[in-house]
Amino acid sequence: MKISVYNIVGKEIEKMEVSEAVFGVKKNNDLIHQAMVATQSNQRQVLAHTKNRGDRAGSGIKPWRQKGTGRARVGSVRNPAWKKGGVAFGPRNDRNFTKKINKKMNVKAILMVLSAKFRDGEIMVLDKLDSTQKKTKMMAEILKNLKISGKTLMAFSSTEKDLRIASRNIKKVNNILTSQLNVLEMLKNKFLLMTKESVKYLEEKYGK
Repeated sequence: MKISVYNIVGKEIEKMEVSEAVFGVKKNNDLIHQAMVATQSNQRQVLAHTKNRGDRAGSGIKPWRQKGTGRARVGSVRNPAWKKGGVAFGPRNDRNFTKKINKKMNVKAILMVLSAKFRDGEIMVLDKLDSTQKKTKMMAEILKNLKISGKTLMAFSSTEKDLRIASRNIKKVNNILTSQLNVLEMLKNKFLLMTKESVKYLEEKYGK
């Protein structure tokens, strides 16, 4: 299996041999969906939080005696039926949405998405990136030369991580470290752009 490697001016300079164990895995939509849902759930932030009757300020004294007043019995001014009372059954920030997925299943799903993008021609490989030029203009020019149109995920290796700052302000471009590559981020973007160094990292990590 071979993939084209381009330089920063958009010219194809070589064909790189890639591992079939990483870029030639058969697709399983159910497993990919399961990994995507688990990643979304684990990234979810619980923000909505209401106060129940125990959290509300107010006296704990019974407003009036139980019987003989002709009014409905009430035990607290903080009860949910009253104004400024606690909320009954409202959302709380102690909810847990995390989902566990087997490590081997998650790895398999990542390889399936990588393989699908390889077959569809949605993986673009660069020879190398100049780490001394951390300019948005330079990164935008590279994307223009490669004629990439559509949402793009740029994966940077550990030695290229300082370049993430150069791509974060470009429209329709997201970035991630190659070591943190996951199913959700790859599916949210049409193209995956990385260097030969990142390809070799993926083969070393998943090709065994």
